[in-house]
Amino acid sequence: MNGSDGDRPPRAVVLDTDGVLLDSAGTHAAAWKTAFDPCLAAHASDGAGTGAPFDADTEYRRFVDGRSRYDGAEALLTARDIHLPPGHPGDPPGCGTVWAVAARKEAAFRQALDAGAVVAFADAGSALAAWRTRRIPCAAVSASRHARTLLAATGLDTFLAAVVDGEDAARLALPGKPDPALFLEAAGRLGTRPADTAVVEDALAGVRAGRRGGFGHVVGIDRSRDAHGSAALRREGADLVVPDLSALVRNGWDGRT
Repeated sequence: MNGSDGDRPPRAVVLDTDGVLLDSAGTHAAAWKTAFDPCLAAHASDGAGTGAPFDADTEYRRFVDGRSRYDGAEALLTARDIHLPPGHPGDPPGCGTVWAVAARKEAAFRQALDAGAVVAFADAGSALAAWRTRRIPCAAVSASRHARTLLAATGLDTFLAAVVDGEDAARLALPGKPDPALFLEAAGRLGTRPADTAVVEDALAGVRAGRRGGFGHVVGIDRSRDAHGSAALRREGADLVVPDLSALVRNGWDGRT
């Protein structure tokens, strides 16, 4: 574990929302694909980028997972050698600016939400309840502005002592992951030092943020059936990687898997 206090169980836990508490990462990835594919094809016809469809697995995890909509759109477009003007937050959905592409993703994601596409993972509520019983306060962190609504809709908000989401990030001018600002804000609201706090993340950018923030425990969650993302999470600095939150509860946070 990280730091001199790392062998002790955490005094508090800060958890990413999408992909850790909510089964929403796939919904986000599908919305990004809906947003990116027409834009990638359009710009390829103009001589920019390759035009290949967005990879909702590899490219999602590498470039957009855990980031704000604008940062994710910019990262993927830049990686594809497509350089758009930033535009403005009020730009309508389109392909002419980074904000327009981000707006396409937001529109697609809202459609999925209206269809009831997001639910909590089965292990999330039981794990949060167990930590509450053990008097280990928990906070949820998300770059999404929808996090509070979804946590409330799934009932997970009743187990959380704090939530830091995209609305907070905008209001407080907090940079997104891999900067640790969101996690540090959450730890501050829980009243614990980073060295005494665990970060639980499924995104590579989130694991990097936990490591950069000096958190005593940085845990990766790899919910894929074949655990194909575990090695990458470890390379980014995860102290351990588990398949779900129940494994952490059973483990007792003693560092053994």
